[in-house]
Amino acid sequence: MSWHPQYRSSKFRHVYGKAASKEKCYDCVPITRNVHDNHFCAVNPHFIAVVTECAGGGAFLVIPIHQTGKLDPHYPKICGHKGNVLDIKWNPFNDFVIASCSEDATVKIWDIPKHLLTRNITTPKKELLGHVRRVGLIEWHPTANNILFSSGYDYKIMIWNLDTKEVVISNPVKILDAHKDVVLSMSFNTDGSLLATACRDRKIRLIDPRAGTVIQEASYKSHRVNKVLFLGNMKKLFSTGTSRWNNRQIALWDQNDLSVPLLEEDLDGSSGLLFPFYDSDTHMLYVVGKGDGNIRYYEISPEKPYLNYLMEYRSHLPQKGVGMMPKRGLEVSACEIFRFYKLIPTKSLIEPISMIVPRRSESYQEDIYPLTTGAQPALTAQEWLKGVNKGPLLVSLRPGSGAVNSLPQFLEPEPLMPSKDLSQHQGWGGRMPLEDMQKPSETEDSRKQPKVEESLPKNEQMCLSNVFDIFECPPPKTENELLQMFYRQQEEIRRLRELVNQRDVQIKQLQLELKNLWRDTGSY
Repeated sequence: MSWHPQYRSSKFRHVYGKAASKEKCYDCVPITRNVHDNHFCAVNPHFIAVVTECAGGGAFLVIPIHQTGKLDPHYPKICGHKGNVLDIKWNPFNDFVIASCSEDATVKIWDIPKHLLTRNITTPKKELLGHVRRVGLIEWHPTANNILFSSGYDYKIMIWNLDTKEVVISNPVKILDAHKDVVLSMSFNTDGSLLATACRDRKIRLIDPRAGTVIQEASYKSHRVNKVLFLGNMKKLFSTGTSRWNNRQIALWDQNDLSVPLLEEDLDGSSGLLFPFYDSDTHMLYVVGKGDGNIRYYEISPEKPYLNYLMEYRSHLPQKGVGMMPKRGLEVSACEIFRFYKLIPTKSLIEPISMIVPRRSESYQEDIYPLTTGAQPALTAQEWLKGVNKGPLLVSLRPGSGAVNSLPQFLEPEPLMPSKDLSQHQGWGGRMPLEDMQKPSETEDSRKQPKVEESLPKNEQMCLSNVFDIFECPPPKTENELLQMFYRQQEEIRRLRELVNQRDVQIKQLQLELKNLWRDTGSY
């Protein structure tokens, strides 16, 4: 059993789970009866997607996130698969694109319209043909745009580049052939440079996906692994499975040494699978049991005892699957730090469950909402395939704020305004160029203009794009993307004005120093 100290300081010690009221649940949803061990649900700030029952093939529903209550029995479906749908995942960088995989050995990419669906969608945006047996798992790359991983019952993991004009893609960019049985789980580290897998042969593998090589392999016999998860930047892996005596078990591993787990703990004797979820912002780990109504949650620490038990949310209604809302879709005014969407097939119900930090103040709580992963990719597909690694671009959850991550790094240094100064919210700390010292009046005039960029050369105007490179990213296509770009530009303009003001102050200081030097030399 994990060690529970008597006194431990933590702001998440009193986190509790709160189920939504009946009016805020999704009722009369025909949830799938498939016995495959997957979440069967995917959520983003706009939609909730759930795998459903469908005669003559596989289908899933896409419901607007605010359309709660009873669902129309004739509500349109996405039903282009010829076999049961086994997994669905939203594109992390486009809330209107979803991927699905099926028993028909295909992976399909779908465009979801912004308006309410009026008829079934049967034609996908792209179709990926490569597996020879059913496809059980799909995962989007966490930082690179349009990179998708799929795993099938042919024991292969395929990497797909969707950044092409082809509608039917038959050739994956890479095939990982390191497994001798079915892959049960896939998880990426923060920048997507490593892939952890759990296989039916009871082994955990740490793989370099671009090279296709196995870096580490765990064959610990007393822990039969089902699901594996990277714990952010903690250099640790977390796995759920069963012990030799068929008890449900959790284990913690050192990323650099998978020979023996750092920690191993039996939970109970139930037979249902355990789904792990990790929040890298709060370092909280959630373990959701399939077939029961419990959600256990822990806090991860870098030193022993590593795993600190907090509490358990209990419900008498068993869950078949569960979806997770990204952090950017949470209600920060209610101090909500995580939200599950629990599938209850016995009642045809989807029940949101919010994990809440009890606070009296209704203002924004900055200590529980650090910068989190945003909706902009850090890399293009080609950059990642060429070997570039980059962490996710971060945004603030403060209401009304835009993206606050660093600007792109350029090969040639900018003499006027380095991007690193903008990203770190610092003032001008370097030496002023000589021509700026000679023409302070031009700087004052430019400060009065509403567009600060006019005072810069043309080539530098093109470099002042917040979060993403305007040479590579296309113009916004949806209202959501347009709003995000607007907020980023507002934040950028505010920052540039602050920098201009700081430059003016430093110019005046330099002028005073020059006058003092001139007087000193004149007196001699």
